[in-house]
Amino acid sequence: MKNPVRRKKKVPKKPLNITATNSSAHPLSVIRHLSYLRGMSQPLSPEQLLTIANEFGTPLYVYHAEKITEQYGKLQQAFQQSNTRFFYAGKALTNINILKHIRSLGCHMDCSSINEVSLAIRAGFEPGNILYTSNGIAFSEIEEAVALGVNVNIDSLSNLEKFGKKYGHDYPVGIRLRPNIMAGGNLKISTGHGNSKFGIPLEQLDNILALIKQHDLFICGLHVHTGSEIKDVSVFMQVADIFSELVPDFPDVSFLDLGGGFKVPYKEEETGTDISLLGEKVADFLAKLSKTHQRDFQAWFEPGKFIVSESGYFITQINVLKQSGNTIFAGVNSGFNHLIRPMFYEAYHRIQNISNPNGPLHHYTVVGNICETDTFASDRQLPLISEGDYLVFYNAGAYGFEMASNYNARFKPAQVLVINGKPHLVSRRDVFEDLLRNQVEVL
Repeated sequence: MKNPVRRKKKVPKKPLNITATNSSAHPLSVIRHLSYLRGMSQPLSPEQLLTIANEFGTPLYVYHAEKITEQYGKLQQAFQQSNTRFFYAGKALTNINILKHIRSLGCHMDCSSINEVSLAIRAGFEPGNILYTSNGIAFSEIEEAVALGVNVNIDSLSNLEKFGKKYGHDYPVGIRLRPNIMAGGNLKISTGHGNSKFGIPLEQLDNILALIKQHDLFICGLHVHTGSEIKDVSVFMQVADIFSELVPDFPDVSFLDLGGGFKVPYKEEETGTDISLLGEKVADFLAKLSKTHQRDFQAWFEPGKFIVSESGYFITQINVLKQSGNTIFAGVNSGFNHLIRPMFYEAYHRIQNISNPNGPLHHYTVVGNICETDTFASDRQLPLISEGDYLVFYNAGAYGFEMASNYNARFKPAQVLVINGKPHLVSRRDVFEDLLRNQVEVL
């Protein structure tokens, strides 16, 4: 590596909250989000889900607040020996009530657009607890983020140069790097490999250092996100090794962002990322790095799916059963306009017939009502299905409603948040007027 870029020290005009620790949450919040130590939250039962479906109709997204609390508590417990901050990846689910609940736990928020930044502020997150990582965006969005006082990561040389020309050393900024590591459960969610659009390639390090020197940039953090559904802890530690090599070139760096992408178990036999092991390794990594460079460092993570996925249930109803050869199609009142993950990522969701959970098992292909091939599950063994039965898709809290659309002019579903056993409507189902809301009739 090259010698560190030497430049005079200045105090940025707008120092950001880059030193907060796990203890930043209110003590009562800490007690709440560690409540899982007294007993794991119980999943919503088929009986509860049936009652909710009858009250609010289907298709319907249901979220369990206590499960979100439990998941964040697991992170706090696993990383309690290290100086670590967690930024919820809001792109997984941005309902304002979910954001407010996550903020109440002491978690921070990671944003992928300036609009997500605005949502975070509306939900009550302090600007210093918001992270905005840009990706192929106009520089004007970065200017808006700076005006709001949030943490900013930049992922292109072009925008880094523009940032340097406008802000110089006056505003701390992080750099998103591309490490050329292939990781993730699907190529579409792998973001760190050599052909990925994300981040500045490590081979362009000399260009980065030249821009830092030219514009006296204050680089406060380094960021790498390799993908989603990462089970192997060693992937994160590969990133840590890269950071260890890079730190001498960035004397002002105080945070090292290892991204997110913790594996969430979707199938019954699957296990997730061993976050306790990861927490131990990160604590050891930070201790060694601090000893070597005689200064403190903080690890940042951006979990999204890990926090909200298992809290979510998507309830549908059987419209029609259709026999075709040896295949029985079970057609539900939804499609990839509501849950696109099985079609887009070939993702697996456990499905249960909550109307007849103990019925004899048969094989069904569960499909939607969209004028496309929208297969949720092929040749899936399920308890005997009748028209009118309710099917629930589990692990539907992340990238479900958030990726929904009005394709085929169909309505987006309602969303319900269950808090202490009580269901609350947190977004209503579309009505016909919603399909026309932004249209301008000129004929």
